[in-house]
Order: sequence, then structure tokens, then C-alpha cells
Amino acid sequence: MHRDHNRSCVDCGRKACRKSEEEKYPEFCLTKNAGEEQIEFVKSVYLEEENQDIMQAAAKIQAETYGTINRVEETIQFAKEMGYKKIGIATCTALLKESQMLTRILRNHGLQVFSACCKVGAVPKAEINIPKEHITQGPNICNPVMQAEILNKEQVDMAIVMGLCVGHDILFHKYIKVPTTTLVVKDRVLAHNPVAALYTTHSFNKNLLEEGER
Repeated sequence: MHRDHNRSCVDCGRKACRKSEEEKYPEFCLTKNAGEEQIEFVKSVYLEEENQDIMQAAAKIQAETYGTINRVEETIQFAKEMGYKKIGIATCTALLKESQMLTRILRNHGLQVFSACCKVGAVPKAEINIPKEHITQGPNICNPVMQAEILNKEQVDMAIVMGLCVGHDILFHKYIKVPTTTLVVKDRVLAHNPVAALYTTHSFNKNLLEEGER
């Protein structure tokens, strides 16, 4: 393991913070070294009205259904617990079929759906200074800012991200103004299951680590 960095939670395997087992906290533990002022501040943030509603809904779903329902079901239950009526979907065009199926499911559960695909606006890449050598996957940009603006204007209660590219998803989250969750993370190579790369670092994807780190 590299030692040229400040150690943090990923350098600890004890998970002592799950049950407040203070005697097991390592010296670099972020919980152990957090100041009382910081802890009190984040507690006060959770007590703000919208944040409190979100935490209460998440806690209820976790308590009642942990490990028994899938992510789509969790998303529906969360929306209902929060009293959300209108769901916005920001989808990659490559996952349009999946987003259409998701829409059918959400509507079947009494939710309204409004979507915006990534190519909305049909803005040429050249017009936002994308160099010619990078215009390889079609002439028009993926347009996460416009997706966010459309869903904001439509006044959706909650947004769902369906497979936006790395970078594009960052811009979408930057400009969307409502609570947002990700249902699908795009990974064309691994059938949209990027955690598979982590599970196979000692076999198929060992090239991701240096020789001494495997």
C-alpha cells in the first residue's frame, strides 16, 4: 500500500464507526479526530426540513426492506415516501429503451414522468470548441446542462440519472435543482456494471493495478 498520502477511511478495514467501537478506532480515524464543532454542524444540517425528510424516508426504507427489494423498487418507494409526484429522467440515448421501461414502471405506480435525452438541442460539438479530432462519436454534444435546465423548467420533484457519461453526469448534477439519484452508471464494456472492474482486479482487470499492488 502506498504511504505517500494522508490515511482515511479507505485505509481502514475495521468499520468500528458502525457501532461506535471507539477502542477499535485507528489513530488516523476521521471519526476519532473529528472536532465536536464539525459533528454538531452536520447534525444541524440533517435537522433542516428537506434534509430531515430525506433522511427519515431513507431510514424507513432501509429498516423495512433492506436486502429484499431492488434499486428500482427502492426509488419508487422513496419517491412515494417523500410525496414526490413528478419524476424527471436524464437519459443517455444509448439507454433510451431502458428509460422507456423505467417510465412504464414509474407510471404504473402512479408517478408522472418527464424525460430529456442527452442529445437534446442537437448542439454541434464544433460550436462549443470541441476539437475536430475528438468529434468521433457523432457530430453533436451530449447536453447535460440543457437536460438539467429542461427538467428544472418542468418543475419535476426528483430526477433520475440513466447512464450519463463521466463528466456529463457531473455537469448534470451541477445544474439540476432538485434531489437527484442515479439508477444506471454507464459502463459500455461491463454492461453498465462498473463494480465488476473492482471485483476482477486480480484476474481479468489486473492491468488496473501495478504489479506490487495486486
